[in-house]
Amino acid sequence: MHSPSASPQDDRLHWLPIIAAVSSISVVGIAIGLGMPLLSVILESRGISATMIGLNTAVAGIASIVAAPLATPLAVRYGVVWTMLGMIALGAFAFIGFHFATAFWMWFPLRVALHVALTVLFILSEFWISASAPPSRRGFVLGIYATVLSLGFAGGPWIFAQVGSQGFLPFGITFCLVALAAIPVLAAWRESPRISTGSEEETTGFLRFIWLVPTATAAVLVFGAVETGGFALFPVYGARIGYSEADAALLLSMIGLGNVMLQIPIGMLSDRIGDRRHLLLACAVVGLAGTLLMPHLSANWHVMAGLLFIWGGVVAALYTIGLAHLGSRLSGRDLASANAAFVLCYGLGMVLGPQAIGIGMDVFGTDGFGWSLSLFFAFYIAVVICRTVPGIGRHLG
Repeated sequence: MHSPSASPQDDRLHWLPIIAAVSSISVVGIAIGLGMPLLSVILESRGISATMIGLNTAVAGIASIVAAPLATPLAVRYGVVWTMLGMIALGAFAFIGFHFATAFWMWFPLRVALHVALTVLFILSEFWISASAPPSRRGFVLGIYATVLSLGFAGGPWIFAQVGSQGFLPFGITFCLVALAAIPVLAAWRESPRISTGSEEETTGFLRFIWLVPTATAAVLVFGAVETGGFALFPVYGARIGYSEADAALLLSMIGLGNVMLQIPIGMLSDRIGDRRHLLLACAVVGLAGTLLMPHLSANWHVMAGLLFIWGGVVAALYTIGLAHLGSRLSGRDLASANAAFVLCYGLGMVLGPQAIGIGMDVFGTDGFGWSLSLFFAFYIAVVICRTVPGIGRHLG
């Protein structure tokens, strides 16, 4: 790879490419945070059944999995900047298309187009950030990225709460925000990383990177499962253990607040640790301990809120530090392809988490919530131990 943004000897932060990449990723957060509730509310108001709304939403996950292997070939062919600009345009016009699509069937190709664009943006933004960050500051930079992404996810619902679902306004606002993200990307085009075409052997399937750096890809799979499944079913869990709907919602907010507040400090800590796998292991251990403590501390809402603040921030660091670990092991086309595998594993976690936790609660009752979460953390702890303890695993991950 040829990247004018950073080199192993250059510890300076080059803010222009970092801002460009972070701006584009914030679009992903805002578009998803605003789009998911907005589109569901509109469909419900049109009399579409919950089953069909769920089916249309599920298409987004399928589109993301299909789009992941396309990101690197597109960036090789057209360049990182032009591919990102194309995806910004595709996403913006696809989103605005929902307002004009009168027939429900039209929402399926629009949903596919939107989430193909968002997925490719996601992958190339993370690649650009990892390629631009100096190795000694990579955790800090990715902590900023994770914080901004979390704020984007929070900002989308806030915009939705302010403008509602009526008329063109929410679509117009999102279109303008997405279009504005193109400005810093264009401004930084001279500092964008270039991905070489590589040999035929180097262009083999991106899925091999799942096994090449398993401590990173398993980390994001576990995070996707815990985040999606936990957020989806925590209100049910909270109601079963006696919390009101408002109290359970506030506890979810504490998890999100921990996510926002702790990513930069944990990212900076990772820059001071020689082997980030040890920090990933510590995050998983904290995640497991917090999960096991929840049933014993749930009687006191304030104690539970403090626990979830720490738990949410540390568990979210599985994504941040996993991405930093990926960037420390790979570069160039390999890094771009590995980012695609990373995002794919996150999507798989989003599918596995709600299913596993839901089945756990159906089979074991309320305790099944914590037990199911614990299994994901225990699985990851086993993966890291196998990769780091001499004689158990090889030091590839």
